[in-house]
Amino acid sequence: MISRTSGALLCASLLALAQLSQAASSSSTRSTTSRTPQTRGGTSAAPLPADTTSHAAPTAAGTRIDRVVAVVNDGVVLESELNSQTDEFKARLMAQKIPLPEETALRSQVLERLISEEIQAQRADRAGITITDEQVNAALERMAKAQNIAFADLPEAMARGGYVYADFRANIRRQMQRETLQDRDVVQRISLTPRELDQYIERQKNSANADTEYNISHILVAVAQDASGAELNAARKKIQSIAERAAQGESFSQLAVTFSDSQTALEGGSLGWLKGSAVPTFLADTIGRLKAGETSTIIQTASGFHIARLNETRAGSGPVMVQQVHLRHILLKTNEVMDNALVEQKLFDFRNKILAGEDFGVIARASSDDPGSAVQGGDLSWMTLDAFTPEFAKVAATLKDNEISKPFRTSFGWHIVQMLGQRTIDNTENAAREQAALQLRDSRAAEALEIWLQQQRDEAYVEILL
Repeated sequence: MISRTSGALLCASLLALAQLSQAASSSSTRSTTSRTPQTRGGTSAAPLPADTTSHAAPTAAGTRIDRVVAVVNDGVVLESELNSQTDEFKARLMAQKIPLPEETALRSQVLERLISEEIQAQRADRAGITITDEQVNAALERMAKAQNIAFADLPEAMARGGYVYADFRANIRRQMQRETLQDRDVVQRISLTPRELDQYIERQKNSANADTEYNISHILVAVAQDASGAELNAARKKIQSIAERAAQGESFSQLAVTFSDSQTALEGGSLGWLKGSAVPTFLADTIGRLKAGETSTIIQTASGFHIARLNETRAGSGPVMVQQVHLRHILLKTNEVMDNALVEQKLFDFRNKILAGEDFGVIARASSDDPGSAVQGGDLSWMTLDAFTPEFAKVAATLKDNEISKPFRTSFGWHIVQMLGQRTIDNTENAAREQAALQLRDSRAAEALEIWLQQQRDEAYVEILL
């Protein structure tokens, strides 16, 4: 989770840039409008160009005006927002060949998402959560790099693709703000014990295959934490009706768009491709028993009632091989007595002494300013290069066995480093455990997030004016 800006937060935006980069080479013209990136959990294609024709009611003089369609605490949702977003999701669903639900059902789903986003924005503002220009720039730079577009060329490239750069930046900023809020209020409060992780890994062996990838769709009928017996029965009847319609051959994706209370509803319920270890815990046992195209029985959790559909499976990746290096170093820092030139010269002297036969470890223990490694004679043990700062890793990568670098500088100070050895190891088990820990945390966070969003909605003052 992000700092999820490096991952799920920007997946739709990356696809949007791919789309606009293709459009840049086309001579066809498209209307210019803002594009709202997909919310967390979605795996659909990027938003397509929307019809920007205003749907607001004309005045007597013929001038179109906007109107409020929902009051949310001390904020509002405007009809123009609802129309724009509805048009975008229509285009997105059609691009995915998902049958469109009835117009009223789609607009209701879109309105609920806009209400949820407004509630989160207000909460984030009250909490003082802000996203700086530098953070937005960093996110956009990553997106541009993924599409081989220079950051400076983004505004022009987006304009050619039919995107308003300023609006796109604003959408990214708002989305990052929501992600930060969710991290603070939900994700960071989830903790795992080693025993819980061991139990999760053991369960995975008997459910969804950790080495298999699953394409899953999902429908949720939400139930409030303080729901009455009558409300529980109504929710159960609703999910049973949906399950029956799915069993009779109705499009699962269309049913999700129409009825699901999940944050993935407007993506046709799609959870995308997940490795077995990444399948949410409440679905893992069920998905492992389904064949492609089959729909699960009804599953009840704290957030409500669920059904899931296994769309496809595919073989996972093979062993994870990792290249490690064994390094030792001596670190010197500047101070009131020694400036950069003196520190660099002192390290040259150390290097010459070692090359002449003196012991590297003895000098490191006596002189290195790195307290963690000095007591070990400068030994940094076996590590992957990406565990070090980029400057340090770049120098280390050029060394042969037993070779000692010339002095170089990083943010920590001045170093000399020696390559003691290199090896390739099978890291599959460790990688699987690390991945399992991430996925267990994420699966718990996904369920906790659904509950949290429902609570925020229940506690907010919302008046729908449609």
